[in-house]
Amino acid sequence: MIKVDENDPVGEVQLSFPYRDVQIKRGLDPKEEYDLQEELGRGKFGIVYRCTEKTSNLCLAAKYITCPKKEDRRNVEREVDIMRSLQHPRLIQLYDAFENGKVMCVILELIEGGELFERVIDDDFILTEKSCTIFMRQICEGVDFIHKQRILHLDMKPENILCLTKTGNRIKIIDFGLARRFDPDKKLQVLFGTPEFVAPEVVNYDAIGYGTDMWSVGVICYVLLSGLSPFMGATDPQTMANVTIAKYDFDDEAFNEISDTAKDFIRKLLLKDMTTRMTAQQALHHPWLSDVVVPEMELDRTNLKKYVIRRRWRKAINTIIALKRMGAEIDTNLI
Repeated sequence: MIKVDENDPVGEVQLSFPYRDVQIKRGLDPKEEYDLQEELGRGKFGIVYRCTEKTSNLCLAAKYITCPKKEDRRNVEREVDIMRSLQHPRLIQLYDAFENGKVMCVILELIEGGELFERVIDDDFILTEKSCTIFMRQICEGVDFIHKQRILHLDMKPENILCLTKTGNRIKIIDFGLARRFDPDKKLQVLFGTPEFVAPEVVNYDAIGYGTDMWSVGVICYVLLSGLSPFMGATDPQTMANVTIAKYDFDDEAFNEISDTAKDFIRKLLLKDMTTRMTAQQALHHPWLSDVVVPEMELDRTNLKKYVIRRRWRKAINTIIALKRMGAEIDTNLI
């Protein structure tokens, strides 16, 4: 059995590399400096490969993004600019960046522990409410740092929380492709995100803020503890309609063994009014994450396993759609 280390992480693991003031290298092929290896994953925004820097033999991840339009290139440039400001142990680190014609490549820290939710549903893994607090505290630490840099992540979801290793208890927040710099004195509106985790103000195209990310943190916590999605509908429009109403409950038996303190933590995040939600700093001082002894009994992960399988299928379908848009030939009989 793999039982997560329920002691608070002491100290920080040594960084894979020191801070680098990355500037985009234009007109250069990253293969001149890096050896590409196996594919690690792909999605609607690009393909990620394992790679090794030729001069140092450092193992990294290379994310290739096709940029047929100037807007696509500007989006990657914004992501690189934002990541240069985010040097923190809870956040994936930027190593290098290239522009070569209509293809851009971002070289990132290699994180090999896999998605958090994928790991905790493993048959050999024991998940407890205590271990959930360890993960959620680190998520809030990462979000707190992001917000202190006046940046919004805007795509907080389980797929974007990775385990640093396959056995340790440290996590990393990844994917700043939708992140935006934020000036609280200026109105910012967006109309993107994952329906299941997006906040009411996004669906309604109202002004967003730091609380927008904290809503998503609340949804992640709800799902991690119960395996249930508080606002999931049969379709994306139904899900977004449920989000705008902002009504949910803890009536399912999955919450019978969950502490009242944990439920209070979620309640203080899933508030319709963005300004009333806990900030990341306040979340870190909430009793559930700071000083309350929480249950250490094993949680029933039946719902969580079903949830992860459902998201795997959705992710696969989205990948197929993205590949078709890029002109790939897909044999649907193999799916």
